[in-house]
Amino acid sequence: MILPQQMTQKELAEQWKQGVQIMYRNQTKEVRIGDVVIGGDHPIAIQSMTNTRTEDVEATVEQILRLEKAGCEIIRCTVPTLEAAAAIKEIKKQIHIPLVADIHFDYRMAIAAIENGADKIRINPGNIGSRDRVQAVVDKAKEYHVPIRVGVNSGSLEKPLIEKYGGVTAEGIVESALDKVKMIEDMGYDNLVVSIKSSDVLMCVKAHELIASQCPYPLHVGITEAGTLYSGNIKSSVGLGIILHEGIGNTIRVSLTGDPVEEIKTAKLVLRTLGLRKGGIEVVSCPTCGRTKINLIELANQVETMVSEYPLDIKVAVMGCVVNGPGEAKEADLGIAGGIGEGLLIKKGEIIKKVPETELLNTLRWELDNWNK
Repeated sequence: MILPQQMTQKELAEQWKQGVQIMYRNQTKEVRIGDVVIGGDHPIAIQSMTNTRTEDVEATVEQILRLEKAGCEIIRCTVPTLEAAAAIKEIKKQIHIPLVADIHFDYRMAIAAIENGADKIRINPGNIGSRDRVQAVVDKAKEYHVPIRVGVNSGSLEKPLIEKYGGVTAEGIVESALDKVKMIEDMGYDNLVVSIKSSDVLMCVKAHELIASQCPYPLHVGITEAGTLYSGNIKSSVGLGIILHEGIGNTIRVSLTGDPVEEIKTAKLVLRTLGLRKGGIEVVSCPTCGRTKINLIELANQVETMVSEYPLDIKVAVMGCVVNGPGEAKEADLGIAGGIGEGLLIKKGEIIKKVPETELLNTLRWELDNWNK
């Protein structure tokens, strides 16, 4: 990644002329979460949250391992009870990514989570209670060198700030977050991550634009309560796309009402689309029309599911007809262009062979299995 902060205007212009992608990133402090370092020049990390009862170690581990396989790099688990806090120790023995303990109201849960091995805790100091209770959490985090994520959501904005700004606003969310950050800094701790979330996409964007220039800490970005797989993916992609493209954000979560594995799929695609991450097969497919003579919709979905198993950095095209299909498929590393009950297999721009429709998926699989051989 080329950082413009390290280049002169003349160098920037020259790189631009040469077609080199320059990604502007807001520079923050580095924070270590287990084995993952965020902030600074480090890649944006993908996060999700379990929807199991954390007390159920077996179910929680099973879900985390599925998320790991999908590409999750940091996992967050709710800790509403001391039993859940104690479960962290057993869960950590069986997973391979950092675990963040999500605490809402009881400061004792935060302390217990840290003592049981949480790699980071997420709190809203305003919900924890008195200053003494927040201090107790900070002291324990300091003792174990565990970062604290200060989380503020639009739904939990304090009444005085709502009155000050005439409602829930981006300005109010930012002021609330910075107040909480200052409270913890005044307690002598700066191993922090900050998140400010709203289900209102444009409010969330504005809040991140406002806080980016005022906050030296890594920012966790997401559109909270985004919705179902359909609406949540759209809202999250628009919001994350704008914020990340402006160079803001160090970890992300796509919040969906559904299987959290779907959150990882979307997050990876958002990062790849913005040029912030390489790796993984990109599938392109045509929208279909009356010329299509194969079952393209089913095939494209089967291909998209299949390629998630492969750690290849290539493009696969699934095209429906012989008019534009061969030309489009030639631009991909590997492609199919449909005919009448059959299709052309195209590899690196060359037509390799005709394949019956029933064999297209297995033919693609064989090519992927043997791609680097």
